Amino acid sequence: MTKNPIEQFNELVWGDALERHGLPGRIVSNIMRYLYAVLRDVLSGQLNLRAMGLVYTTLLSIVPLIALSFSVLKGFGIHKQLEEKMYVVLAPLGDKGVEITNNVMALVNNVNGSVLGGVALAFFLYTAISMVQKVEESFNYVWYVSKPRSFSRRFTEYMLVLLIGPVAIVVALGLLTSLQNEEFVQYLLNNQLVGPLFVATSKLTPYLLVTGVFAFLYMFMPNTRVRLSSALVGGLAGGFLWASLGVIFTTFIVSSTNRQAVYASFAIAIVTLIWLYLNWLVLLIGAQLAFYHQNPAYLRMGRREPRLSNSMRERLALNIMLLVGKAFRHHDETINLRTLSAALQIPSLTLAPIIVDLEENGLLTSNDKDQLLPGREMATTRLREILDVVRGQGETGSHRSPHWASTVDGLGQQLDDAVYGTIGDRTLSDLLDEAESETTKQSASGQSATGNGHPVDQE
Repeated sequence: MTKNPIEQFNELVWGDALERHGLPGRIVSNIMRYLYAVLRDVLSGQLNLRAMGLVYTTLLSIVPLIALSFSVLKGFGIHKQLEEKMYVVLAPLGDKGVEITNNVMALVNNVNGSVLGGVALAFFLYTAISMVQKVEESFNYVWYVSKPRSFSRRFTEYMLVLLIGPVAIVVALGLLTSLQNEEFVQYLLNNQLVGPLFVATSKLTPYLLVTGVFAFLYMFMPNTRVRLSSALVGGLAGGFLWASLGVIFTTFIVSSTNRQAVYASFAIAIVTLIWLYLNWLVLLIGAQLAFYHQNPAYLRMGRREPRLSNSMRERLALNIMLLVGKAFRHHDETINLRTLSAALQIPSLTLAPIIVDLEENGLLTSNDKDQLLPGREMATTRLREILDVVRGQGETGSHRSPHWASTVDGLGQQLDDAVYGTIGDRTLSDLLDEAESETTKQSASGQSATGNGHPVDQE
């Protein structure tokens, strides 16, 4: 039977036909899988929508954000250095980019100390923090993180980035500039053999800085642990796309002679919106690549929502409460969504809705460090209440009063009675005692078997 083109393509991408050709085949296969996964996610529309939302947030918060950064830098007397670099951001827009940057900087310079007082300062801080929060929400979406940072962590870490970030950027740029004036660097530049190579490498410095900034965002912004290698992969991909996009967009601006005639004075606004949208989209694509590098199991399945049977949901709820109870009983242990996922070998995306349901019903709670804790005394938490959460959650209320057949209704009641009759009045504390007793028996049995086996081995 002849396969259709789609089946042939899927077999080529996800099969092992390319991998049979050694290292080159494996490289090509991996590249095709990552490209397929990213294109699928972009075409699904969610990354585009989030990039558009970030454009809107950028327009609202760009002046407060830059004003806050410059107010910090003015205290160090280095704000002029960052102002020079601001023109690079909109450089692909050509002369219009310079005009926009001048207007933004004029607005920022008008925001002086007398303006930033009382309610105005609070509004500026709120707008700047909201900008970072929207970025975190988009990154959490990419990383399948359902729970954002707590308010205390969010405020502390966001303010740390907003206050230290501009200073770090200016210091890095200053170090690069000062290095170019050193005698050793001048010697390398004048060397006929090393000079051209050094010049070519120095031209890559802005892109390496962008890669470093992207990698930092990929590690810091999602409310989960991101490996450095995955953040660097996303940063390199994002930096390459950003550099390529700048060249393409600059060429487009230069060649679009009819744009001004069609859109008149609106042209600059439209072009700016498109440029901001493409930059945010590149940032999110790099984040998506970092996620797939760290979680290659998601490459093929993408963002398919997990569908669990009632039996699986019941077992998951009981296991979650059991593991959280164990960690709480042994005070030297801590547990969160990530460690739960590792212990149960189930993706956090699957566990998160059940944990949310348990928290909403007061059976679970979490602290400022996102560690999961029992919601109340474990000796009073009945297993029946845990099962009620997953057996009763999920109804939308679209029905008013269903008319069950009497035989079906009676059978359903018998099933409920059988389930609750099995667990009786046992509590979470009882379940923990049973689990620890079973572990102790298994440990003793293992030691006994080992002890009985030694004489045989020695014979």
